[in-house]
Amino acid sequence: MAEGRTAEPTLEDLHGEQVILDVDGPFIYIGTLSGVGEKVLVLTEADVHFCSDSESTTEYYLLETKKNEVRPNRSVVYVMRGKVVSVSRLEDIKIY
Repeated sequence: MAEGRTAEPTLEDLHGEQVILDVDGPFIYIGTLSGVGEKVLVLTEADVHFCSDSESTTEYYLLETKKNEVRPNRSVVYVMRGKVVSVSRLEDIKIY
């Protein structure tokens, strides 16, 4: 590794953190990252939100979730890694 560069972050670095999984489809997943497998990511105390069912935008829903905390509707959910487009920490959502 080149001098002054840090190791590339991994999903394991987010273990135990509340995260948002954006997937290829109309769902977002918000919960605590509890497992990182070869084919799945495991979230506990998760909110599985079907974006097409909501009158609000996904960004508004995420802002409200950050302000008011996660409202879990699943104890555990296994999300196929091949469907995940992005992963971010809930605390990294910016409120203006």
